Amino acid sequence: MAAPEIQNVDIVGLDARAVRASVLVVSQASAADLARPTPCADWTLADLLAHMTAQHNGFAAAAAGEGADLVRWQTGAPAADPVGEYAAAAGRVLAAFAAAGVLAREFALPQISTQLRFPAAEAIGFHFVDYVVHGCDGERRRRPGAAFAPRVPVTGGGALDEIVARLGRRPDWPG
Repeated sequence: MAAPEIQNVDIVGLDARAVRASVLVVSQASAADLARPTPCADWTLADLLAHMTAQHNGFAAAAAGEGADLVRWQTGAPAADPVGEYAAAAGRVLAAFAAAGVLAREFALPQISTQLRFPAAEAIGFHFVDYVVHGCDGERRRRPGAAFAPRVPVTGGGALDEIVARLGRRPDWPG
């Protein structure tokens, strides 16, 4: 049985809220924090910010019809100001998603498929989930080097704790 389609969801608005919240959290990071571990196995905060910056840039390129080029999705050399670069990339993707007519487009997302193009709302939905929990589903989560872990048990907490746990993050991670 297919999942029911959600109608009338403002995916651009929801994504913008998630991205702005991430910028707020990241803006509080100090230079010393960049070496700290994250829930993403083997990634420091600097590594995670580089990845998230690249994802923002890739999705912004996809919204503009230039996402098929894998170079648009790659992390570059370490930024002199990773927090500032992250905020700038967030601004670029927010502007790209808010552009007139963006929801009528299809996005090339080569990290998911080099053959398929995705309706804009679906592609922005992928971005939204990534920025709410930085997670994805599937058996790929068990492969060595996978960016996301299998679901973890959760007891108590609210809906966000449940979502985080289903996407392989420990809601009680000590940070």
